[in-house]
Amino acid sequence: MIYGVLRWITGIALHWFYGDIRVVGMDRIPAPGPLLIAVNHQNALVDSLIVGWVFPRRTAMTAKATLTENPLIAILFRLLHVVPLRRVSDEAKKSNGFPLDRSRNHEAFREITDVLARNGAVLIFPEGKSHNELGLEPLKTGLARLALQARDQNAIEGIRILPLGLIFEDKGAPGTAVGVRVGEAIEMDAWSGADHRALTEEIANRLRAVSEEAGLPPRRSSSHDRSQASAKEQFIALAAWWGRLTHRTPVRLARTIAVRRSTNADEPAMLTILFGIGLVLATYAIHLTIVGALAHSVWVSGVYLIGLLIGAYWAAFEPHPRRY
Repeated sequence: MIYGVLRWITGIALHWFYGDIRVVGMDRIPAPGPLLIAVNHQNALVDSLIVGWVFPRRTAMTAKATLTENPLIAILFRLLHVVPLRRVSDEAKKSNGFPLDRSRNHEAFREITDVLARNGAVLIFPEGKSHNELGLEPLKTGLARLALQARDQNAIEGIRILPLGLIFEDKGAPGTAVGVRVGEAIEMDAWSGADHRALTEEIANRLRAVSEEAGLPPRRSSSHDRSQASAKEQFIALAAWWGRLTHRTPVRLARTIAVRRSTNADEPAMLTILFGIGLVLATYAIHLTIVGALAHSVWVSGVYLIGLLIGAYWAAFEPHPRRY
């Protein structure tokens, strides 16, 4: 329930910043079964939000453990089943010269393996960090070792590693496009050997093919005649108009504040989402206070709130509705 609501909000909020999210290869996503999703990492937390929105299956996320130092984020991670991973670079800063604990991610690996054993899907960024480079950074071996361990030691059958590439037209510029390309999955049952380095290289090759080598997908052309729009499409157009009318000011304000406060290209989209949610909720409170004072009816206020939510959805998705 919480995951579904947050995913719905995330989809709308992402479209407040980005003008289009173009997806290619949805038919390559395996049916239910243990799945490790390997994604390139160029836009910090926004990358997880995009994958969570696009991916039709519930997905367990992974994130660096240092984020859990914030108690609010720690609670959110538990609610959404985000698995914290302790990175070598972060642990080295805290070790004061002492040898690193090689078992530091033992519990995280166990949690991920449990998800796979339940035929779940887990998102992992094998580069191990977010960066601004155009190409793929060298992959860490953790994903490959995890896949091999789950297959060989935990006897989990049917594991697939699915490469998913994110391509940004300009990740820090409002109104630009994002490309999502789904690649060919690696079937672990058919993968011979237990060399994690060879598997890491294969993951890198497939991930590179859907990210830096692929490029931004073209915009879908549409020959639809608006004059012949169905009643449903006319309703959607009206709802989208209402959504733009009631959300334009807080969303534009959120974008402006986000761009001005950002210190690097990773921040504008994430800050727009955070400020946008806060400003939109404040706008809703103002609207409902006015409607309640005029109508003196809880039912009227409730219907008006539903109208605001419907408008928010279609203002975001009328130009490019989700199609699976």
